[in-house]
Amino acid sequence: MAEALLEPCKDISHIVKGNPSKYVKLNVGGSLHYTTIGTLTKHDNMLRAMFSGRMEVLTDSDGWILIDRSGKHFGSILNFLRDGAVPLPETRREIQELLAEAKYYCIDELEQECISLLGNLGDSRSDIVPICRVPLITSPREEQALISANQMRPVVKLLINRHNNKYSYTGASDDNLLKNIELFDKLSLRFSNRVLFIKDVIGSNEICCWTFYGHGKKIAEVCCTAIVYATDRKNTKVEFPEARIYEETLNCLLYENRVGPDQDLMQATSARVAVASYTSDDEEDRRMGDPPPPQQQQSTSRGSAGLARLRASKNS
Repeated sequence: MAEALLEPCKDISHIVKGNPSKYVKLNVGGSLHYTTIGTLTKHDNMLRAMFSGRMEVLTDSDGWILIDRSGKHFGSILNFLRDGAVPLPETRREIQELLAEAKYYCIDELEQECISLLGNLGDSRSDIVPICRVPLITSPREEQALISANQMRPVVKLLINRHNNKYSYTGASDDNLLKNIELFDKLSLRFSNRVLFIKDVIGSNEICCWTFYGHGKKIAEVCCTAIVYATDRKNTKVEFPEARIYEETLNCLLYENRVGPDQDLMQATSARVAVASYTSDDEEDRRMGDPPPPQQQQSTSRGSAGLARLRASKNS
């Protein structure tokens, strides 16, 4: 029975050998790589033994040569074989991982470089890996440079300016301001690999405002402040529109690709009712059942038309 199970393995074991310019396909622990036999046999190491006919290699049904190792650092291994040098990782843990691979493939030069760098790093307790980085904007020019440099990556900016004391703040404003900051921190941790989050603290007339960018252009904005009228004065009110902020963050993920989002989908999801501050007189008019303004009616109509087109295309 054991012989029957092992029999198929013999069919995919063979010798790889050929012209140095011949390309081979490598599957290293699920990580796929293309390279030439010349690169693999350039230095005296285990890969040279595998691809110069001295050792048998295993291939799958699609012709991928299987190597039972982690593929995380195999790209660095190949670059070292090609160029004789490679930028080493910044953290102690990743250097140790690369060192283990260099030892396995018997690449002595890379092994010595890793050992030397580990000696220079000192105590491993100083090896701190940040989960995400959030740039603080110090000038409008810096902001524009960050957004322009991330054309293929959505950008979410939170502007915070509690120093604007033109009017007194309402009772819940400080709590809502903190809630906006806490939500920004949560979103930056959750989507740090897909979205660039930046924080604007240089000061402006705005107090709390979210801005969303896609392909280098502003696509949405959520202002969280409003002026409310008391008996004898004006007050500044900071709000926390959590659902709207989540919605705009998810919408900006549609701008990750190079082509851009589906226009019908964007039109259907971006048609919203404008939210504005209103006084008690406005509230009374709303209770009386006055019709919505023409702009709101037009926005609702566009949203319905967009959703109808999406349903029609899906059914077809």
